[in-house]
Formats: sequence, structure tokens, C-alpha cells
Amino acid sequence: MSTTIMVVDDSPFASKQIKDIVEDNGYEVTAYAKDGEEAIELYKELKPDIVILDIIMPGLNGLETAEILKKQDPDVKILMLSSLCDSGTMEEVKSIGVKHLIPKPLEADVLLASLEMVSKFA
Repeated sequence: MSTTIMVVDDSPFASKQIKDIVEDNGYEVTAYAKDGEEAIELYKELKPDIVILDIIMPGLNGLETAEILKKQDPDVKILMLSSLCDSGTMEEVKSIGVKHLIPKPLEADVLLASLEMVSKFA
């Protein structure tokens, strides 16, 4: 059985890029959300194995969304994405309990290596 993934990104281009990379490597994208509110509802319904979550989005941003998902399910596996991967952002991500943050624009090998780590160690 393949690992299921929910992609949360307000950019259709980024969502398609992620889908193409992960599905070409044996993962299954089961849901897309364009914002945090939609992601929270879909997560409750579908319980994907991993959530790939962009930080910068309208409405609930990725950090707020991750915090809510972690409260609802402490075992949720989240891989955060951001065009702002500085040490301050990394500290914020870690303070929520998310251990993985990768930079945008995405590089396929970095995304796949990070997914491998998230699926094994959360």
C-alpha cells in the first residue's frame, strides 16, 4: 500500500509540481487543499499519512494550520514548505512540533528525501 499524502498549497502550480514528483515515486496524493481551513476539514475526513503544508497562504497560514492539526492529532506527520527558510521560520516550525521544513522552489530530490524522513521518523 502506498503512502497517502495531502498537499496544502494555494498555488496550483506548486500543487501540481508536488503531485508529479511524489506520484512518480510511489506516493499517492489523496487530497488537495488551497488553504488551512480546507486542510483541517480534509484531514479529519481522510487522515492522510503525510501532510505537505505550505507556510504562506491566505486565511489560516501553514503555521496556524499545523498547530491546529497537531492539537487534533498529535501523531500527524507534516512536511512544511516555504520560500522563507530562515532560522526564525525554522524555530517557529519546531516550536509547533514539526521537524521538517524545506525551501521553495522545490527540488525533487530534497522533497523525496524529506518525505522519506517524515514517513519514518515524523
